[in-house]
Amino acid sequence: MSAPAEQSGDHAGSQPPPLLEARGIVKKFGDFAANDDVALVIQPGEKHALLGENGAGKSTLVKMIYGVMQPTSGEFFWNGRQVVIHKPAEARDMGIGMVFQHFSVFDALSVVENIALALPPQPMRALSERIRQVSEAYGLAIDPGRAVHTLSVGEKQRVEIIRCLLQNPKLLIMDEPTSVLTPQETELLFQTLEKLAAEGCSILYISHKLEEVKALCDAATILRHGRVVAHCDPKAETARSMAEMMVGDQIAWVERQDRAAGGGPVRLKIDHLNLAAESEFGVTLKDLSLEVHGGEVVGIAGVAGEGQAELMEALTGEVLSDSDATIHIDGVPMGRADPTKRRLAGAAFVPEERNGHAAVGALTLSENIILAHHTAEGIAARGWIDFSKASDWAGRVREGFDVRAASENPVAASLSGGNLQKFVVGREILREPGVLVVSQPTWGVDAGAASVIRRALIDLAAKGSAVLVISQDLEEIFSICDKIAVIHHGRLSKEHPAAEMTPEKVGLLMGGAHPEDTEIPTEEMA
Repeated sequence: MSAPAEQSGDHAGSQPPPLLEARGIVKKFGDFAANDDVALVIQPGEKHALLGENGAGKSTLVKMIYGVMQPTSGEFFWNGRQVVIHKPAEARDMGIGMVFQHFSVFDALSVVENIALALPPQPMRALSERIRQVSEAYGLAIDPGRAVHTLSVGEKQRVEIIRCLLQNPKLLIMDEPTSVLTPQETELLFQTLEKLAAEGCSILYISHKLEEVKALCDAATILRHGRVVAHCDPKAETARSMAEMMVGDQIAWVERQDRAAGGGPVRLKIDHLNLAAESEFGVTLKDLSLEVHGGEVVGIAGVAGEGQAELMEALTGEVLSDSDATIHIDGVPMGRADPTKRRLAGAAFVPEERNGHAAVGALTLSENIILAHHTAEGIAARGWIDFSKASDWAGRVREGFDVRAASENPVAASLSGGNLQKFVVGREILREPGVLVVSQPTWGVDAGAASVIRRALIDLAAKGSAVLVISQDLEEIFSICDKIAVIHHGRLSKEHPAAEMTPEKVGLLMGGAHPEDTEIPTEEMA
């Protein structure tokens, strides 16, 4: 394995050099500059936030730091010496670890096999024991022997975090690491990061949860359109002020109190739904019942891997229940209906995984529109879309949801994660479905994009639709939902008005506490 090229930097004086310094970094893709003259300085032991809108250039910058891609021009310095990091293995040898937002795991391998790929050779049994110890210590429980293809998205992220922590990094890059953690797990992770920083490990932290940034980070660099526009001390700022530095304008913050939920008819009903796990690693759904009325947004909170994926598959029709009567859409039994029939009945769905499930990366945006609105009968009945005008419909989604792309009709894979999420959500919402079920609607998107999506969900409900939101983001749950239920081990608590709940109470239910332990006047978990 070749070592990264090095030469002396020009750091002067007796002050110790920064751990990492980027000078004049430019990265171009054709004529488009993803990074334009970016400067970044990270000190030893510093917890440094990298902030910006989706598409601002954050991921491009950290991928160059990690050796995934090379800058067009500019220089990196490590402990005062210029380095050229050709590949991730060289970055890891230097002491740089990274947790990606989009997971770099192999589905066909087990958890321990995936983690072993990034570590020196060692017995699998010993490594499995280390994984168990680390996962328990950090509140990121995972079975080392499980096949990755059986894991939920949140569980895959746990694998990424544990793999990095086992490398004892000097610089740990974390891209949205808490998006699938409860408040209690986030607090435990922060304690771990504080300890690492106290021992001299620097943290480069990317998050759209700005209250997290305020709580954790010592400094922040803010990017906009590929350029550095501000540096700040997060603790001296508000979440709103940092968000407005990111977007260069004021943000219309979304609050649940902005509207009064309507008492419309029941448009989505789950009635004693039982569904056996499809594999030994799946979650069995046990007697789930829930009603969502027209005019309201109902949220289902829960940590990753508690049955959300199985519930979503049952609602979309990807997995059929034993009886039509377990799921009703506008009063029509649909438990045995396939996804097309449910869409024709006026339902729309946004699954958790946007890449490959909600959208096909190799297809254009207009082609992805057709995939979701694919039945001629449905088009004729509801006037959703004319195939010949798919590009026009994609344009409406791009304009209505501020989807930023390098061309008019790009392939989905060319969009940043946040922009692809806005496209997928917008594609479904602009149909104005009677029922919308959306899983993790703002996972990995910036504050401005999250505001657009959340406002659109509230507006859809205000028009009489029933909106069901499955989310691990408690800030999101409390900002848009009228009622909240919690899923744990395949069981669903009774829903309660959001005004009666607190993040702490919901967090305890997410962790498995009984409802009476949270002092909520509620029934037992179903």
